[in-house]
Amino acid sequence: MTSGHADAHRHIGVLPAHPFYGGPPVSPDVTARATVRQFLADLDDEGTARALVIPNYGVPDPDIAFSLNELAVEAAQADDRVRAGLWVSPRPEDAERTDNALALAGEAGVRALKLSFLLGGRPTDPACRPPLDRIFRAAERHRLVVHVHTSPGAASDIDEVGRLVEWYADRVPLHLVHFGGGMSGHIKLAGSRFFDWIEAGKRVYTDLSWAIGFTPHWLAREIERRGIGHDRVLFASDQPWGDFAGEYARMRAATGDGELGRLVFRDTFATLYD
Repeated sequence: MTSGHADAHRHIGVLPAHPFYGGPPVSPDVTARATVRQFLADLDDEGTARALVIPNYGVPDPDIAFSLNELAVEAAQADDRVRAGLWVSPRPEDAERTDNALALAGEAGVRALKLSFLLGGRPTDPACRPPLDRIFRAAERHRLVVHVHTSPGAASDIDEVGRLVEWYADRVPLHLVHFGGGMSGHIKLAGSRFFDWIEAGKRVYTDLSWAIGFTPHWLAREIERRGIGHDRVLFASDQPWGDFAGEYARMRAATGDGELGRLVFRDTFATLYD
């Protein structure tokens, strides 16, 4: 389909069926991959030259996400195209599991730590601050990027997750997955906040997986108008929760084949993960 691009956020591992939202048990992540061989075959089919792989998650059981850390590391060590992100947790009750995950931070191929408040915790909860401090200290020590899920409302809202940018992004690269994840987040970030953070010296990055249709074109236009931010946006498919073909097509249409497109689809990934 395509060739030479880098994918800065995708997952490995198959989750058990779960009765989401009070319905029957379902498995919506139909393109999830259980093995490294299957995962690498997807990269071959897509023409993906580089990828950051993160444990799959979504079922409200942190043990499942933690259990997939070694699979992500295995993928990174099996093929030089791949870099791994480790699942860590801001919840105090996950402290031991997070410590075990951080023990893998020095493994070959590990380049990121992944946080999500979808499975509990909140950036502004005082009980979460010591685990967050520990996670970001480890990221700084090992020179890793921290990925944080964003979506509108509750603990993943950019008003909450933005506190992590303010507290930690002076010294640790922070990747805001999904660019706010919806209308309110997109407008807050593209309207000013993303660029304000860059101008303030924050090491903030993002991808536009899950972004509402107008957003890639608007962000590309704002980057051109303001003259900053071109080196802070990465392409990400979020497979199996995103759709590679659709995510690729709309980001390519918005960023083109010039300098911005090269940065989004290749060079910024190399800067962060090589």
